[in-house]
Amino acid sequence: MQKPKKNSNFDENYFMQPLAERLRPKTFEDIAGQEHLVGPGTIFRKMVESGNIGSMIFWGPPGVGKTTLAQMISGLSGRQFYMLSAVSSGVKDVREVIERAKRESMSGIKSPILFIDEIHRFSKSQQDSLLAAVEQGIVTLIGATTENPSFEVISPLLSRCHVNILKSLEAGHLTSLLNSAIKRDEFLSAVKWKITETDALFRFSGGDARKLLNIIEMLYHSQPAGNIQIDNKTVTELLQQNMAMYDKGGEMHYDVISAFIKSVRGSDPNAAVYYMARMLDGGEDPLFIARRLIILAAEDIGLANPNGLLLAQSCFQAVHSIGMPEARIILSEATIYLATSPKSNSAYQAVDAALEFVRKTGNLPVPLHLRNAPTKLMKNIGYGKDYKYAHSYEGNFVDQEFLPDKASGTIFYNPQENLREKEIKLYLSVRWKGKYGYK
Repeated sequence: MQKPKKNSNFDENYFMQPLAERLRPKTFEDIAGQEHLVGPGTIFRKMVESGNIGSMIFWGPPGVGKTTLAQMISGLSGRQFYMLSAVSSGVKDVREVIERAKRESMSGIKSPILFIDEIHRFSKSQQDSLLAAVEQGIVTLIGATTENPSFEVISPLLSRCHVNILKSLEAGHLTSLLNSAIKRDEFLSAVKWKITETDALFRFSGGDARKLLNIIEMLYHSQPAGNIQIDNKTVTELLQQNMAMYDKGGEMHYDVISAFIKSVRGSDPNAAVYYMARMLDGGEDPLFIARRLIILAAEDIGLANPNGLLLAQSCFQAVHSIGMPEARIILSEATIYLATSPKSNSAYQAVDAALEFVRKTGNLPVPLHLRNAPTKLMKNIGYGKDYKYAHSYEGNFVDQEFLPDKASGTIFYNPQENLREKEIKLYLSVRWKGKYGYK
């Protein structure tokens, strides 16, 4: 769609801004959702309106207002606002802001707001560089994260910040945003909108206001002037055609991570590294990839190479400590190691088989000889009686029943055909002498 013709009120800069930026809330009343934080009379709102601002962390999914709230706090408190992205900023950038804040404080200016987006991507050393300035009140830190700060923010920094949890937007909030956008925006309000279905629109938005507004803007530009249709078919077809430009958190994101997982499972290190590179180049969080490697190590490599899980866990810790760009090397090593390891999903199958059995049979009674007997009464009624301590027998093994009577002989774990599990199968067959069918 062509932009409207210029008139005396036409603002070229306004038109060039994305819709999400044009409609960024300016007041608490404009914010969709987060009533528990910004509703009238809430503690958070009273704190902001009083100007008594302390360092804080906003924890919540993308597109729910973390950046908006930080900017609003700065505006209402009359403080300078510095914004850094943990993706592209380092210790040097943090120190420059801190030095500037120190100079301003000597002139009697209030301590500025230092907003760090995606603070979970800062390494330990980068987070350490913030500590003294936050503790001394040189800057008021506001960090935004989509990850649990208990795991991603170092304890000394976290202890100096109040954590505010933001929630995904629900259908009612998204409906309000949609109606507000087509009424308030200068360009969207100039055309006719026919809204017959919103299921696909809200599903693709995933509770994310920014995604919702991006899709609305795409619909505005993709349809004939003066008449915009919103229904499930139109939205789905539009996003399938424009998935690459839509959002790295959309369907393309899941296609690439799926291809990465299947390449490691399929023992193709070349394809695995390729898809890993696609994710890193697209701005994916390295810790997201590292977490997937831990799951892969347990689910797909498993007992065929138990060291895979240890390496994957070490990879996660190293990526967390080092950060990008060096973290890419650690991820590459772990990815290639897991892709070239022998594969087994026997542990995965065993626990799922056991869970299914438990759901079908309920809480079968634990055999008396296996029960704990902390009191005299329990001993008198047979708890722990006739239990055989394995270490008292040759080879640290004795044949006794461990499963409930009704589950006796049930097999959950089936060793697979790899070198390590062949050894496990032999070990079990010698000790259990065919009880579980290990031959």
